[in-house]
Amino acid sequence: MITLDDLHAICPHTKVGRLAVFVDPLNDAMREFEIDQNPARETHFLAQVAHESGAFNYVREIASGEAYEGRADLGNTEPGDGRRFRGRGLIQVTGRANYVECGAALGLEVVARPELLEEPVNAARSAAWFWHDRGLNALADRGDAKAITKLINGGLNGYQDRLAYLELAQQQLA
Repeated sequence: MITLDDLHAICPHTKVGRLAVFVDPLNDAMREFEIDQNPARETHFLAQVAHESGAFNYVREIASGEAYEGRADLGNTEPGDGRRFRGRGLIQVTGRANYVECGAALGLEVVARPELLEEPVNAARSAAWFWHDRGLNALADRGDAKAITKLINGGLNGYQDRLAYLELAQQQLA
């Protein structure tokens, strides 16, 4: 079980009140998607969501999403999809196709209401769903941070930052 102290040790520059909002949703989502079964899963997951969310400060991508416009690989086939389906949630679920999948898995109307993924419970559940759906528990069990990063990000963007969060999480939870 993740505590507020754990999150604050991993993200020491984030206001405690902001982190407190995510403690219960994270624990529930991690339990629901079997991320809570060992420290390797927990630490890798928390490191990745800490990076993706700017230390739990953002549940919606800061960029406009314009760069995703017309990206068929993300399912963005309708005008405005790039902006509408920019990254949301703690792991920044991005693109119409991922929103469709996520909504179906979580029972949420996120295609009609993308902002639902900005709510703390849905932000945590969408991240844990993505993690589980993409088989990242197995990669965490093997300690493969590079492969995890590539599956989340499509590359190694922010890899050193992710490793820094991982080190903090391992110090706190292992």
